[in-house]
Amino acid sequence: MNRTLLLILVIIVGAISEVMCQEVRPAGGEVLTLNQAIDIALKNNREAKNARLDIEKSNDKVDAFRTRRLPAFKITSTISQPLSSFDTTFEKGVFGTYPGIGPVPNEDTVIKSSTNTSGLLLAQVTQPITQLRRINLQLKQKELDVAISETQLRATEQALVNDVKRAYYAVLQTEGAARAAEESVKLYRELDRVTGEYVMQQAALKTDLMDVQTRVAKAEYEVLALNNTLSSQKEQLNNLLGRDVNTDFSVTDGLETAQAAMRETDLNAARKRALDQRPEVREARLRLQQANLDKRAKKTEFIPDVSLTFTHANTFNYSNFVPHSVSGVGVQVEWEVFDWGRKKNELAEKNRTIAQADNTVSETESQVLMEVNAKFRALQENCQLIRIAKLAQTTARANVQLAAYKYRLDAVLLKDVLQAQTSLANADYDYQKALLSFWTAKADFEKAIGEEK
Repeated sequence: MNRTLLLILVIIVGAISEVMCQEVRPAGGEVLTLNQAIDIALKNNREAKNARLDIEKSNDKVDAFRTRRLPAFKITSTISQPLSSFDTTFEKGVFGTYPGIGPVPNEDTVIKSSTNTSGLLLAQVTQPITQLRRINLQLKQKELDVAISETQLRATEQALVNDVKRAYYAVLQTEGAARAAEESVKLYRELDRVTGEYVMQQAALKTDLMDVQTRVAKAEYEVLALNNTLSSQKEQLNNLLGRDVNTDFSVTDGLETAQAAMRETDLNAARKRALDQRPEVREARLRLQQANLDKRAKKTEFIPDVSLTFTHANTFNYSNFVPHSVSGVGVQVEWEVFDWGRKKNELAEKNRTIAQADNTVSETESQVLMEVNAKFRALQENCQLIRIAKLAQTTARANVQLAAYKYRLDAVLLKDVLQAQTSLANADYDYQKALLSFWTAKADFEKAIGEEK
C-alpha cells in the first residue's frame, strides 16, 4: 500500500514538474507571437518588397502603353551642307505660250540650287483610328500582367509566411528541447551528489561516480549545443523578418489551440479555399485570359490600319524655287494585302496557346487538390503521433522520478536510474521531433490551402 502511494506521489510530482517546465520561458527580449512575426515579415522582408516593386513596375508599363491611344507627335529635323549644287532647267515655253506675252519662259532658263547650309523641319501628328481596338486589347493584356504580378506577390508572401512559421516552430521546438536538457542536467547533478555520498560511505564504486559525472558533462554539452542552435535559429528568423539579426526575443506556444483547430478542419472546405486562394491557380487562369486577348488582338491585324494625320514641313535656306512651308491634313492607310499566309499561321499558333493555357489551368487545379489532400493526411498523422509521444514522455518522466527516489532509499542500482534517464532522454527527443513535425505539417497544410497568415 505504501509503495502504491509512493508511486502515485512521484507521478504527480513529475506531472507538476513537467507543467512548470513548459511554462518557464527564457528571460530577456520581447515575447514574439507568431502573428506578430508574420506581420513584421510581410512588411519588412526584402524579397516581399521586391515583389511589390514588380507590381509598381507593371503599373508603370500599363500607364506607358495607355498613351498609345492618344495622338503621336513627331518632329524630324535635318541640317545639311550641300557638297555640290544641282541645276534645274526650264525650257522655252514649257509653261505655255500666251497671246500678248509669248512663251513662258521666253528662253531656256537654268536655276541653280544654293550651296549654303540648309535645314528641313518636318512635324507630324498621327491619331490612330482602327488600331484603337488592337491597342485596347493589348492594354487589357498589360493590365493582366499587373494582376499576375499581384498573384506572384501573394505566392511570395505565402512562401514567406511558410518560412516564418517553420523558423518560428523550429525555435519553439529547440527551446523545448533545451528545457528538457536542462532538466536532465539537474537530475544528473543530483545523482552526482547522491552517488558521491555513497562513494564516501563505500556504498557505491568510484567508477559509478565517474559514469555519472560523464553523463553530467554530456548533458551540459547538449544544453550548450541546443542553446547555440537556438541562437542560430533566432538569427535566421530575424533575417526573414527583415530586422537586425541580433534582436533578442522569445516565442509562445499554442499547441492545444492548433490541435483543436486541426480537429475542426473540414477537408472539402479546405479544397474549395485552396482553389480560390492559391496564387498558382489564379495565375494560370489569368494567363488563359491573356491568351484569349492575344488571339483577339491578332485578328485585328487582318483589317487595314487607318490613321488621321496632320503634316507640316518647313525649309530653311533652300532655293526660292522650293516652297518654305507646306501643311496638310489627311488619312493614312497601311494594309499588308498579301502576307503568304503568315497571319493565318500566327492565329493558329494563338489557338494552340489557348489550348495549352486551358490544360495548364486544369493541371494546376489537380496538383493543388492533390497537395491539399496529402498535406491534410500528413497533418492528421502528426497530430496523432504527438499524442503518443506526449504520453510516452510523461510515463518516462514518472519512471525517472520513481527510480531516483528508490535510489536514494538504496532500493535500486545506479544503472537502473541511468537506464530510466536514458529512456526519458529518448522520449524527450521523440516528443520534440513529433512536435516539430506537427508544426511543420500544419504550416505546410496552411500554405497548401493558400492561407496568408
